[in-house]
Amino acid sequence: MKVFKFGGASVKDVEGVRNVATILNKYPKDKIVVVVSAMGKTTNALERFVRSKDSAEADKILEDIKQYHYDILLPIFPGKKNHVFSILDGEFNNLKQSINTSTHTSFDEKYDQVVSIGELISTYIVSHVLKALGVENEWIDARNIISTDDNFREGNVDFDKTRSHAREIINPALNENRIVITQGFIGKTSFGKTTTLGREGSDYTAAILAYCLDAESVTIWKDVPGVLNADPKWFDSTVKIDHLSYQDAIELSYYGATVIHPKTIKPLQNKGIPLFVKSFVKPDDPGTQIDNNSSHLPVPCFIFKVNQVLISISPKDFSFIVEENLGHVFNELARHKVKVNVMQNSALNFSICMDDDAEKVPALTAALKENFRMLYNKNLELITIRYYDQATIDRVCINKKVLLEHKSRYTVQLVVQEK
Repeated sequence: MKVFKFGGASVKDVEGVRNVATILNKYPKDKIVVVVSAMGKTTNALERFVRSKDSAEADKILEDIKQYHYDILLPIFPGKKNHVFSILDGEFNNLKQSINTSTHTSFDEKYDQVVSIGELISTYIVSHVLKALGVENEWIDARNIISTDDNFREGNVDFDKTRSHAREIINPALNENRIVITQGFIGKTSFGKTTTLGREGSDYTAAILAYCLDAESVTIWKDVPGVLNADPKWFDSTVKIDHLSYQDAIELSYYGATVIHPKTIKPLQNKGIPLFVKSFVKPDDPGTQIDNNSSHLPVPCFIFKVNQVLISISPKDFSFIVEENLGHVFNELARHKVKVNVMQNSALNFSICMDDDAEKVPALTAALKENFRMLYNKNLELITIRYYDQATIDRVCINKKVLLEHKSRYTVQLVVQEK
């Protein structure tokens, strides 16, 4: 049994869904759990929808989302001659009502109830189109499998409950139909509320299901040939890495490599399940294999994160940066759900680099200013190099001013700004 994950780019149009069928037909004897993300940029559109303050704006966003998905279906089902259209109509009507209904729920909870619809709509379409193309499958609601707490927008998975659900629901479906279609990114609390696993969390869903079902492997189908040593948007010449260790994959994803979600690797490593990153454009190419390989990467790997903020704090009194101060800082970071990309401390200062999140950073800095003096820099760039040398550092720092440098044995992180 294998787990396949198809992201939004792979199912952004009808040709993409046809290509999913072509790929699945290459594995006629395998049982396959297919995890599918929201189509194209639907998650971004739903985020705009849930944040919209004007009903006319919300209606326009929703109508655009609806038409986009219908345009994918109509070449397969002209004249709307399939009950999938009534399913989608129901989901869109629920969405429209949700934005007009006044509730006392938090924004994060409302966000999850709305944005999760993207995955549901996507999998309804993929499942019905695949059947029309002769690929039999069973649609399963991932919320009945993935059990989480109520930490909305970043749900923590209860692996014991999830494993039990997966074996009770997915295994019989695979025995009956061979192919199961389900959603990435979403789960459900014990009280029945929809949760999400964090932005781009569909990779993580694939790893969770593989762990719970003892899968042979996981394959993430991307629009790149495999894991590259740098983002092609930043480097003209990139190198595909054929074989990667779990350790290096965890490090790269943690530091911000977008090809794999940061939480994906650990469940697979715990059971020794290999992960393949392959091209849905050239599905017969080998891609990248991630497993217990112990060798270091053959080339340096570069990760660039823009729109960064660097905060440096120091005590207002005559004390030093000690455990009590650090404990307070980390409590505030946790309370405001801010992820630290790099940090560094000295006797008198503690520096943190993070994404410039317009919702979280202002609240965090306001809380920290109550007890600390603060220096603050915006519009920065964080450069991470795995397996660096001085030549690679010099290469990326041309015309840059280095505000913070943090080195470990294999990795250097540089917070820089344009000169």
